[in-house]
Amino acid sequence: MQIYESAEDYLESILALWERNGSVRSIDIANELGVSRPSVSIAMKKLRENGYITMSDGLIHLLPEGEAIARKIYERHKVLTRLFVKLGVPEDVAAEDACKVEHDLSEVTFTKLKEAALKED
Repeated sequence: MQIYESAEDYLESILALWERNGSVRSIDIANELGVSRPSVSIAMKKLRENGYITMSDGLIHLLPEGEAIARKIYERHKVLTRLFVKLGVPEDVAAEDACKVEHDLSEVTFTKLKEAALKED
Protein backbone atom coordinates (compact mmCIF):
# COMPACT_ATOMS: atom_id res chain seq x y z
CA MET A 1 0.00 0.00 0.00
CA GLN A 2 1.36 3.43 -0.93
CA ILE A 3 1.43 5.96 1.86
CA TYR A 4 1.59 9.62 1.02
CA GLU A 5 4.15 12.05 2.39
CA SER A 6 1.48 13.94 4.36
CA ALA A 7 0.40 10.71 6.08
CA GLU A 8 4.03 9.98 6.93
CA ASP A 9 4.30 13.48 8.41
CA TYR A 10 1.25 12.90 10.59
CA LEU A 11 2.52 9.50 11.77
CA GLU A 12 5.97 10.95 12.49
CA SER A 13 4.39 13.78 14.49
CA ILE A 14 2.30 11.35 16.51
CA LEU A 15 5.42 9.38 17.42
CA ALA A 16 7.48 12.48 18.26
CA LEU A 17 4.68 13.92 20.41
CA TRP A 18 4.17 10.61 22.18
CA GLU A 19 7.89 10.38 22.96
CA ARG A 20 7.92 13.95 24.31
CA ASN A 21 4.57 14.05 26.12
CA GLY A 22 3.47 10.46 26.72
CA SER A 23 0.15 11.13 25.00
CA VAL A 24 -1.13 12.68 21.77
CA ARG A 25 -4.31 14.64 21.06
CA SER A 26 -5.49 16.16 17.79
CA ILE A 27 -4.75 19.68 19.04
CA ASP A 28 -1.14 18.63 19.75
CA ILE A 29 -0.75 17.49 16.14
CA ALA A 30 -2.34 20.69 14.81
CA ASN A 31 0.08 22.79 16.86
CA GLU A 32 3.09 20.63 15.91
CA LEU A 33 2.41 20.74 12.17
CA GLY A 34 0.86 24.21 12.01
CA VAL A 35 -2.36 22.94 10.46
CA SER A 36 -6.01 23.40 11.36
CA ARG A 37 -7.91 21.02 13.65
CA PRO A 38 -10.31 20.11 10.81
CA SER A 39 -7.29 19.09 8.69
CA VAL A 40 -6.07 16.89 11.53
CA SER A 41 -9.54 15.35 11.91
CA ILE A 42 -9.65 14.43 8.22
CA ALA A 43 -6.13 12.99 8.35
CA MET A 44 -6.87 10.99 11.52
CA LYS A 45 -9.98 9.52 9.89
CA LYS A 46 -7.92 8.35 6.91
CA LEU A 47 -5.15 6.97 9.14
CA ARG A 48 -7.77 5.10 11.22
CA GLU A 49 -9.44 3.69 8.10
CA ASN A 50 -6.07 2.43 6.84
CA GLY A 51 -5.20 0.74 10.12
CA TYR A 52 -2.35 3.04 11.16
CA ILE A 53 -3.87 4.53 14.33
CA THR A 54 -6.62 4.09 16.85
CA MET A 55 -8.35 6.75 18.92
CA SER A 56 -9.92 6.45 22.35
CA ASP A 57 -10.89 9.03 24.97
CA GLY A 58 -9.52 11.79 22.76
CA LEU A 59 -6.06 10.21 22.60
CA ILE A 60 -4.34 8.95 19.47
CA HIS A 61 -2.32 5.72 19.48
CA LEU A 62 -0.18 4.23 16.75
CA LEU A 63 -0.97 0.69 15.64
CA PRO A 64 1.98 -1.56 14.71
CA GLU A 65 1.97 -0.70 10.99
CA GLY A 66 1.64 3.02 11.69
CA GLU A 67 4.38 2.87 14.30
CA ALA A 68 6.75 1.12 11.88
CA ILE A 69 6.26 3.87 9.29
CA ALA A 70 6.57 6.59 11.93
CA ARG A 71 9.80 5.15 13.35
CA LYS A 72 11.35 4.89 9.89
CA ILE A 73 10.55 8.51 9.01
CA TYR A 74 11.43 9.82 12.48
CA GLU A 75 14.81 8.06 12.38
CA ARG A 76 15.50 9.59 8.98
CA HIS A 77 14.55 13.01 10.32
CA LYS A 78 16.86 12.75 13.33
CA VAL A 79 19.81 11.36 11.35
CA LEU A 80 19.51 13.91 8.56
CA THR A 81 19.17 16.76 11.04
CA ARG A 82 22.28 15.54 12.87
CA LEU A 83 24.24 15.27 9.62
CA PHE A 84 23.20 18.72 8.42
CA VAL A 85 24.17 20.25 11.78
CA LYS A 86 27.57 18.51 11.56
CA LEU A 87 27.99 20.19 8.19
CA GLY A 88 27.48 23.58 9.84
CA VAL A 89 23.80 24.17 9.08
CA PRO A 90 21.90 25.91 11.94
CA GLU A 91 19.72 23.40 13.79
CA ASP A 92 16.37 24.98 12.87
CA VAL A 93 17.30 25.05 9.18
CA ALA A 94 18.71 21.52 9.39
CA ALA A 95 15.45 20.20 10.86
CA GLU A 96 13.40 21.98 8.21
CA ASP A 97 15.59 20.63 5.41
CA ALA A 98 15.48 17.12 6.90
CA CYS A 99 11.68 17.26 6.60
CA LYS A 100 12.01 18.01 2.91
CA VAL A 101 14.23 15.05 2.05
CA GLU A 102 13.39 12.34 4.61
CA HIS A 103 10.59 10.87 2.52
CA ASP A 104 12.33 10.49 -0.81
CA LEU A 105 15.75 8.99 -0.10
CA SER A 106 16.50 5.46 -1.19
CA GLU A 107 17.43 3.02 1.54
CA VAL A 108 20.96 2.77 0.11
CA THR A 109 21.52 6.53 0.22
CA PHE A 110 20.00 6.85 3.69
CA THR A 111 22.25 4.08 5.03
CA LYS A 112 25.35 5.88 3.73
CA LEU A 113 24.18 9.22 5.15
CA LYS A 114 23.46 7.54 8.48
CA GLU A 115 27.00 6.11 8.57
CA ALA A 116 28.38 9.59 7.89
CA ALA A 117 26.18 11.20 10.54
CA LEU A 118 27.19 8.67 13.19
CA LYS A 119 30.90 8.78 12.35
CA GLU A 120 32.93 10.42 15.09
CA ASP A 121 34.96 13.48 14.15
